Amino acid sequence: MVKGKIIKGIAGFYYVKTDCFDVYECKAKGIFRKDNLKPLVGDLVEIDIIDGVKKTGNIIKISPRFNALLRPAVANIDIAVVIFAVKKPCPNLNLLDRFLVMMEKQKIDTVICFNKIDLSKLDEMAVLEDAYNSSGYKVLSISAKEKVGIDNLRSVIAGKTAVVAGPSGVGKSTLINSLLPNDEMKTGEISEKIDRGKHTTRHSQLLSIDDNTYIVDTPGFSSLFIEEFEYEDLKDYYPEFVKYEDECRFAGCMHLKEPDCAVKDALLKGKISQVRYDNYLVLTEELRKKKKY
Repeated sequence: MVKGKIIKGIAGFYYVKTDCFDVYECKAKGIFRKDNLKPLVGDLVEIDIIDGVKKTGNIIKISPRFNALLRPAVANIDIAVVIFAVKKPCPNLNLLDRFLVMMEKQKIDTVICFNKIDLSKLDEMAVLEDAYNSSGYKVLSISAKEKVGIDNLRSVIAGKTAVVAGPSGVGKSTLINSLLPNDEMKTGEISEKIDRGKHTTRHSQLLSIDDNTYIVDTPGFSSLFIEEFEYEDLKDYYPEFVKYEDECRFAGCMHLKEPDCAVKDALLKGKISQVRYDNYLVLTEELRKKKKY
């Protein structure tokens, strides 16, 4: 048996990078289907080698995960890096907040990268930074094209496995390439085995920055659904609400129409972002309708 990590999965084939840095094309044993367990990018696995020359094998064991995401479908993530452009396209902050509550539910730390600052004005950036810094998130203003702020991001994810996600067109590929300046040979070797010139942007894949730091490149998304959330619980995934909710008159206050709500009071005083709160209202209404029907 050989140990390794799944770095990509396509159409039932899983590409496992072993401790010796070889990449094996593997199938998953049928026992996983019986247990309703599907291998994910980021999984630590054990494989039986079928052909050492052609580098093929079978996955026979998946180690216990400490977390797993459905979208993007990855496992064993230390930190999430979500990328939105400040211009071209303008940021969809409702979509950003959907991603953030999903990460909060999974208890995964998230850093927000606002890319393309070379196209923005200082006051525009200040509004975005204030909204999310005050919400408890680490915000990095970067320009992947100009390589501004890349070293800051590199230090944040050092020694971790980071999932990198964001809508299409925000510069995610440029950012990832800037994080891998000295990894061209390794990337090329892996590409010979797993990148076949088509559909390469449709699947998550794990890339190595150094021996201890990995990033998971994921397909771009334009929508995120939160059906798995309960209406009453959504408030718990807004970290800026937590320090005020004990001061609300009612236990379990939803911070909507209740009187003497400390969260709404903080909102009026400018201590909570109006944009974040407005998105909270949209999401709670979406979940309320789901619950009704």
